[in-house]
Amino acid sequence: MLRKLQERMTLLLHKHFSGEAMDYRQVSALFLPILIDQAFIIGLSVVNTAMISSSGVAAISAVNMVDALHILLINIFVAVATGGTVVVAQYKGSRNPLMVSRATAASVTAVTLLAAAIALLLVSLHQPILRVLFGTASPDVMESARVYLIGSSISYVGLAVVQAVCGSLRGVGKTRAALALSLIMNALYVLLNLLFIQMLDMGVQGMTIAINIARYAGAVCALYYLFKIDATLHIRLVDLFHIPISMLRKILFIGLPFAAEQVFFNGGKLLTQVFIVSLGTYAIATNAIASSLAGFIQIPGAALSLTIVTVVGQCIGSGNIADARKFIRSFLWLGSGMLAVAGLLILPLFHPLIGLFEPPSEIVGDIFLLLVVIVIAQVPLWSVSFILPAALRAAGDARFTSMTSMLTMWLFRLSLGYVLGITLGMGILGIWIAMILEWGVRGAVFAWRLRGEKWHTHRLIKETEKG
Repeated sequence: MLRKLQERMTLLLHKHFSGEAMDYRQVSALFLPILIDQAFIIGLSVVNTAMISSSGVAAISAVNMVDALHILLINIFVAVATGGTVVVAQYKGSRNPLMVSRATAASVTAVTLLAAAIALLLVSLHQPILRVLFGTASPDVMESARVYLIGSSISYVGLAVVQAVCGSLRGVGKTRAALALSLIMNALYVLLNLLFIQMLDMGVQGMTIAINIARYAGAVCALYYLFKIDATLHIRLVDLFHIPISMLRKILFIGLPFAAEQVFFNGGKLLTQVFIVSLGTYAIATNAIASSLAGFIQIPGAALSLTIVTVVGQCIGSGNIADARKFIRSFLWLGSGMLAVAGLLILPLFHPLIGLFEPPSEIVGDIFLLLVVIVIAQVPLWSVSFILPAALRAAGDARFTSMTSMLTMWLFRLSLGYVLGITLGMGILGIWIAMILEWGVRGAVFAWRLRGEKWHTHRLIKETEKG
């Protein structure tokens, strides 16, 4: 009986997750390290939120407020790193190792320089930024926010190096190495948070010290791996100071539209955060804790959205559109199924998990309601809204996906969020309902795009560049 079940499972996996470019074993080898990485990152985010919550509602509110801004800005250089991942994956699919190396070097340099520029701008303008965005927050929350904003901004360059190196490694299928680097950085962050927040009671200041040490240690390890351990990319230090303009154009062709999307998309989320700030400190804490738990449920989907960039990128690089379509459909169904299972597993554990955050009893019911709503809505909507655009972007269709995400964010999530949450007085629940409706609209547009042919007509790699 067990043997027959295994045979059926193998046939099913082969049918839906094997193609000319790679088979289900290779897909699994890509996915599992990324899944572990995402589980670790998001799990640590939950732990960190829980640790900082021990410093009081003001501390968790400040970190949550500033994190909305950090997500906006960090995603700008992460978007360029994603452009590097796509280009590296397509050159890998075309079997051109020389261009894979050049794309990796260009990605690391471009992402690092961009992160340094953003960090410098943010530190210089931190006071007016905080005053404009969160001026209604209480004085103790604003002071904690100032410390966390400056301290975290200084760590951007370290994070950028790790993101660029890990993105390139995923592009060539080395997800285990990317996992190891990510684990080093994030595990160190948690250990240092335990030291500075829990043991030394340094609160937000301790958190900023921990994040800088962890990210720059991760960057040192990433560069050491790239120069001394990796045996296939053949990157030298001098390569980081020479960026071919043609290669930079390819990376930015994907990265810049995605970066613009992140600015507008996360800018909308930041304005949504402004709405939440106006609802009071308890509302900020409710949103922070519910978002952390929702992110925990979405771990499988986040891992699939990263994996599909490599899979589709290599399919497009080898010129196999049929394989790309097949993998996209399979990933979408798998994503919905895994999100359903994750939600059903997490909901019964709500009370033990919520205990980690030590929230005021007044907001526990609101947090549970938000979690139930998101568990139900994400099964049909999350995959087409997040996994599908990652696949389209891997094929080079960056402009369309970015424009769609920007428009739906501002026309639906932001406007409806204000109407439902503020004007109609539904509070956090209204803002989250608007977010879910925006998922549905965006996902429907991407599904329509997939049915056509334009999404795969972009050519990042010329025939003369194929190996």
